[in-house]
Amino acid sequence: MTRLTIAAAQFAPVDDPSVNLETVRAAAEDAAARGAQLLVTPEYTSYFAAEIDDRFVAAAQPLDGPFVTGLRRIARSTGVALVVGVAEAGSDASRFRNTLVAIDPDGALVCTYRKVHLYDAFGSRESDRIEPGDPEQLPVFELGGVWVGLETCYDLRFPEVTRRLAAGPASAGAARGGGAAADVVVVPAEWVRGPGKEHHWRTLLTARAIENTVWVLGVGQAPPIGIGGSVALDPSGVAVAALGAAPGLLVTTVDTDVTAEVRRVNPSLSLRRYDVTVRSDGAGAGAGDVTPR
Repeated sequence: MTRLTIAAAQFAPVDDPSVNLETVRAAAEDAAARGAQLLVTPEYTSYFAAEIDDRFVAAAQPLDGPFVTGLRRIARSTGVALVVGVAEAGSDASRFRNTLVAIDPDGALVCTYRKVHLYDAFGSRESDRIEPGDPEQLPVFELGGVWVGLETCYDLRFPEVTRRLAAGPASAGAARGGGAAADVVVVPAEWVRGPGKEHHWRTLLTARAIENTVWVLGVGQAPPIGIGGSVALDPSGVAVAALGAAPGLLVTTVDTDVTAEVRRVNPSLSLRRYDVTVRSDGAGAGAGDVTPR
């Protein structure tokens, strides 16, 4: 049996990285007091405004910049590992990267994930300002004997993303990074409000848990732009902890014995007949194909 206690901080980041850093610090201290070993925060924790425009590009920082350096100090001072969404400086002056950073309790940057599926939907155009991540990424890191996989917001609408994380590197071909299959997939998001969006969010998170028999933790921004709705789901898709729309801290414990029992009863992950491969034509900003096993 391996257990990992994870906290999800649901809040609405602002357009001041120093204020957001203090929000993360307070959440990490609260998480530590409640026995959490890992704190996950929403997409765009370092900087957020209602429109993704040149302000995001100007606010983006390198991974050795003051915001991530501050996160590393918070991890060391609280003893809590962090997964945080940041605006990372891009490779050109006109765009930035939508990045998750994973920092261990000693303050080491142990994993990064740059969002592959950009939110060019529902009237938004993330690709106008954001560089897509490499679709070969397989961002999985180990903490306390539990393997944690990373994806971001709109990625959730593409089932192959979670499938690659849950199935592990053996089924992901030549994917770079990631040492094992994920026991839990964390999904920091800024799930924008709109008709039916709460239903989409909860349904997709639940489907990813059920179809992969894996723990899933969705961490959303609170209103006014996001819907909140952070939730922890066990490998059978049962919500074991959840928040509404208001800011708050959710705490849950991932238990790999629960995963083993669900997979004993329903071995669908091992019975699958297809693997996911990355499309070589570059279409769809990292869309995946399926190939027979």
